[in-house]
Amino acid sequence: MNRRENLKLLLAGSFGTGLILSGCGSETTEVVHQPTIGDFGSYGRTPEEIKHNDMLKSTTFFTDEERKKVDVLVDIIIPSDDVSGSATDAGVPDFIEFMMKDIPDYQTPMRGGLLWLDHKADELFGKKFLEISQEQRLQIIDEIAYPDKAKPEMQTGVRFFNTLRNLTATGFFTSEMGFKDLGYVGNRPNAWDGVPEEVLAKHGFQNDPKYKDVYLDVATRGTIAQWDDEGNLVG
Repeated sequence: MNRRENLKLLLAGSFGTGLILSGCGSETTEVVHQPTIGDFGSYGRTPEEIKHNDMLKSTTFFTDEERKKVDVLVDIIIPSDDVSGSATDAGVPDFIEFMMKDIPDYQTPMRGGLLWLDHKADELFGKKFLEISQEQRLQIIDEIAYPDKAKPEMQTGVRFFNTLRNLTATGFFTSEMGFKDLGYVGNRPNAWDGVPEEVLAKHGFQNDPKYKDVYLDVATRGTIAQWDDEGNLVG
C-alpha cells in the first residue's frame, strides 16, 4: 500500500467531525478544520471573519527559502500519481502558509523544524537541505517519518514532520483535487420528477396532464408556485 492510500485510510472518515491537526510542541493540540470552497477562509464567513482572513492573507510568514523547503517536503509526503497531482498541485503550501498565521502556535515549531533539516543535512552531507540530492533528502525524511522506529535523538525532527504531514494531508484532502481523489462528492441536490406513473396508477391516481409540464419541470424547480383566485396553478 502506497503513501497516498495510507493517508486516505486515515482521513476518509474524518470529514464529518473535522480533521485533527496535531501540534509540534510538548503538547498535542486538536484543531477542527472545516473544508472551504475557493480561497482559504472566504466561504460561509461573517464580515468580521472575512476581514480577519484578509488581514492574514495580506502578510507572509515563510521566507522564500522556507517556502521552497515546504514545496519539496509536501511533495515527498503526497507525490503525484496516476490519479491526482501532488500536494503542491493542490495548493497545499498556500494552505500551510495560511495556517501558520491563523494559528500562531504553529510558527515556532514549523520554523524550527525547517531549520533542523538544514542542520541535519549539514551534519550528514555538508550542505543545506535544498542543496542536497532528492535521495539524500529522503534519507533524512526516512529517519523522522516513522515515529515508532525513530531514534531518540531524532525526536525533534519526528515532531516537526508529524505536524507537517498532518497539515499536508488536511490541506490536500480538503482541496478540490483531494475530494476527487477520495471520490467524495458531498451533499448534492437531486432532481425529483414526481411519483412514478405506475405507483400512481396502482392507487387510482394520475398526474394531471394540464399541470404536469409545470410542476414537474426540473428547470423551474426553484420557482415558487402561484395560483389564481379559483385555485388553478398558473406558474
